[in-house]
Amino acid sequence: MARTSGESTRRSLLSRTAPVRFASFTLDLDGCSLLRADGGDVALTHNEFALLREFVRHPGRVLSRDYLLDALFGRRAGPLDRGVDVLVGRLRRKIEADPKKPRLIVTVPGEGYRFDGLTKRFHSAPTGRLRTKRPAPVEPRNVVEGAGKPADDAVGSSARLEPPAAPRLSLVVLPFANVGGDASQEYFVDGVTESLTTDLSRISGAVVMARNTAFSYKGKPVDPRAIGRELNVRYVLAGSVQGEAARMRVNVQLIDAESGSHLWSERFDKSLADLFEMQDEIVARLANQLGAELVAAEARRAEQTPNPDSMDLYFQGMVWINKAITADNLAHASRYFERALTLDPRNVGALVGSARVDVDIAATYMADDRARHLACAETSLTKALSIAPGYAWAHAGMGGVQMYSNQAAQGIAECERALTLDPNLAHAHAIIGLAKIFIGRFEETEAHIQEAIRLSPRDNYLCAWLVLVGVAQLYLGSDEKAATCFRRSIEINRNRPAAQYFLTGALALLGRLEEARCAVRPAMALHPDFTISRFRAGASSDNPRYLAARERLCDGMRKAGVPE
Repeated sequence: MARTSGESTRRSLLSRTAPVRFASFTLDLDGCSLLRADGGDVALTHNEFALLREFVRHPGRVLSRDYLLDALFGRRAGPLDRGVDVLVGRLRRKIEADPKKPRLIVTVPGEGYRFDGLTKRFHSAPTGRLRTKRPAPVEPRNVVEGAGKPADDAVGSSARLEPPAAPRLSLVVLPFANVGGDASQEYFVDGVTESLTTDLSRISGAVVMARNTAFSYKGKPVDPRAIGRELNVRYVLAGSVQGEAARMRVNVQLIDAESGSHLWSERFDKSLADLFEMQDEIVARLANQLGAELVAAEARRAEQTPNPDSMDLYFQGMVWINKAITADNLAHASRYFERALTLDPRNVGALVGSARVDVDIAATYMADDRARHLACAETSLTKALSIAPGYAWAHAGMGGVQMYSNQAAQGIAECERALTLDPNLAHAHAIIGLAKIFIGRFEETEAHIQEAIRLSPRDNYLCAWLVLVGVAQLYLGSDEKAATCFRRSIEINRNRPAAQYFLTGALALLGRLEEARCAVRPAMALHPDFTISRFRAGASSDNPRYLAARERLCDGMRKAGVPE
């Protein structure tokens, strides 16, 4: 079990005692750990350990839900309070051979739970035979620290544990409500909830409540703050589905479980032509948008933290990298990632974030030492993958580095690996589209970019993806289509110089020289160091078709007046 900053406090609340052995486990009350017979550590949360401690203190006794809530959190159960049941279910899944047929933690209908894992009280218990008849439930009692302990307290003080702070990026996806009440659509509604739970769990560092836990709230009134307390999560995602004629409407809200305030909402209105395809699209879009929203919410919390830790700094860096790709924004992001890695060199998110900054600098011709930035990115990503080999973003990032380093085939393979780990990773599709440009297969680029846009239509990289489509069209000789793509990119983000410079080349190739020369001014204002020679030196492939198409673009930019 991971140690926490409150471990010393918990230890002080427990009397020193020998390890407790039950079934195939050894419980170390002083070390706050649970070991299997093979020596493996069972990962228990703060609340799960506290619950198990209460059970081993009272073997064979029926502990009511009220007692457990009072002992753990200092509150009584409300009429819809299922917090103890959820916590018991989580603990059963970790210690029972068959959680559906529990033999250690037994449910006593109408009364509570009884721990049958110990055949006798452990060594410090009072002498005497354990009653074999079912005892009355243990009722809640208020215990003041230092006021003495009950006679049956075999371990030490029953001083109450304060509920720990909810983990970062912790959330529960509540079962979506079937507003129309059409039973035939129930499978679709539940499918959205289950798929979204699975996909959100792929977010690095996210703590997402399991499907069974979330579905215990199905059909019940939603109080986000109560649910947040019961499940110890920071965010609640709630939604509804309503079928009307040949269309389906989905509404989703992300709620701060601490304050109850709504952080973000989205609505989808789609045709019922293909329910499963629509379900996949809705889930993919939500997962991509929610990833950015959750990071932004965590960054806002981090801004209020007087002593930010490595993860706080990582979230703040991600906010800057999720903004428009400019030299200033990338510099801000880089500083946060550097501080995060100073505190924790193994922070995978910060390693990948730092690599993304270097790749973006190399990709946008912001520096002459392009090779150095790509080398730095490769070093960061190699370390990230050594720590977390299954992190999809790290594989996609490595794919980008390889493609910019004249290794497009390897880069495509890395991105395909990323997509097996996270099918919703829109950036992996976009990077593959870029690779097709580098290997001279311009005709294939747009399909990959369209897939990225389908998965994440409001992505902050959308303007960059449109530039890739424009470049592919320009290299195919479709200059008018290219100019349209560049203009669309500029409308979304006027601070991206690549779109501005490439537009000048497309306009010049169309023979609209005056318009092209006018377009150079805003481009140079954004990136005054951009030159044709820097662009030419940034070629990422030796593919002849690719190089010839780039020379055509260079001619266009030269005619428009871009500095040589």
